[in-house]
Amino acid sequence: MARHTLSVLVEDVPGVLTRVASLFARRAFNINSLAVGPTEVPGMSRITVVVDAEGDLLEQVTKQLNKLVNVIKIVELVPDSSVQRDHILVKVRADAATRLQVTQAAELFRASIVDVSTDSVIVEATGTAEKLTALLAVLEPFGIREIVQSGTLAVARGSKSMSDRALRSA
Repeated sequence: MARHTLSVLVEDVPGVLTRVASLFARRAFNINSLAVGPTEVPGMSRITVVVDAEGDLLEQVTKQLNKLVNVIKIVELVPDSSVQRDHILVKVRADAATRLQVTQAAELFRASIVDVSTDSVIVEATGTAEKLTALLAVLEPFGIREIVQSGTLAVARGSKSMSDRALRSA
């Protein structure tokens, strides 16, 4: 199965996220990542969904999503023509003896130390899923105590905006 990133422009109304997510659940799709937030247009939100699916099944779900009243536009964001990033916070064991090593490892990945306590640090990083997986592999030997990761955020490259096109066609 191939991984697909869908950007779904929706009206910002109660229940729209539930309706979109339920459509994937009814089709037995596992959502790998889900991120939702406001857009540059008041009253609209963007839902970014990452799923593993075959082309025909994904096309069926996309057609059904388009039938939902509050869905304005759906675009599949191909990795080569979009920017896709995840965000992660990792609490790592780091006493006085290992804190410098953990800090240096974080710096290699352009990550930041955002909190320090006597026995741990919290590392914040943004990047591709592959970069964050590599960061976790480097931090693992120190002892990962906790991980919090956002869903993928993605936007198409270039000057055109998804909402510009959607508003013109509406």
